[in-house]
Amino acid sequence: MVGATRGGFSRTASTPSTGAPGAVTGIGSASQGTPTLLEVIRDLNGSSVDTIERGKTIFFPGDPAERVYLLRRGAVRLSRVYESGEEITVALLRENSLFGVLSLLTGQRSDRFYHAIAFTRVELVTAPATSVRKAIEQDASVGLLLLQGLSSRILQTETMIETLTHRDMSSRLVSFLLVLCRDFGVPGNEGITIDLRLSHQAIAEAIGSTRVTITRLLGDLRQEGLLQIDRKKITVFDPIALAKRFN
Repeated sequence: MVGATRGGFSRTASTPSTGAPGAVTGIGSASQGTPTLLEVIRDLNGSSVDTIERGKTIFFPGDPAERVYLLRRGAVRLSRVYESGEEITVALLRENSLFGVLSLLTGQRSDRFYHAIAFTRVELVTAPATSVRKAIEQDASVGLLLLQGLSSRILQTETMIETLTHRDMSSRLVSFLLVLCRDFGVPGNEGITIDLRLSHQAIAEAIGSTRVTITRLLGDLRQEGLLQIDRKKITVFDPIALAKRFN
């Protein structure tokens, strides 16, 4: 539940709606045209805006599926922990990503298969699953928006799984950097800057490596003139050249 100490939440703003419990309020009122998914989630009864610091858990596997989450700012890492103890990243979510919605499809109270962690400091718009379900029942267009958001999440998961299929760690790192350029890249005069402050440890955890290995591989890429790192921000000079280097 939002606000629980276990999840590491720090609520900086709260915008609960008013009205009867579970009522849908304000759908479509936030804009002149078709409402966005952000507007829909924000206007539901019981919604709130929450800030989570980097490295804090949003929910654990097996936690009750009580709320739906929309990522407004930052990046969220979804991972699975296997019996061997290995934790594998299955998705790195960008802004406007929707997650925590499987309970709406399965009808199960607890469907938290993933460990959701704030990869950076993040801002979330959340709403009770009961309010979201009522909104879908009252307006089919809300269900379509949620389906589109879920489809995007699935594509991100498939991309991350493809990245992790590379057995060679240098290829895995390059594939991960290219995903980051696509999802978090900001074009500039020198190339594409990944708009995340990434420690070597964070990258290692995301792709199942070690900090020592990532430090060495990034150093090799920097020496070859493929990228630069300034205050934990990575700039890839030419993503196409980077991709070709390891084809």
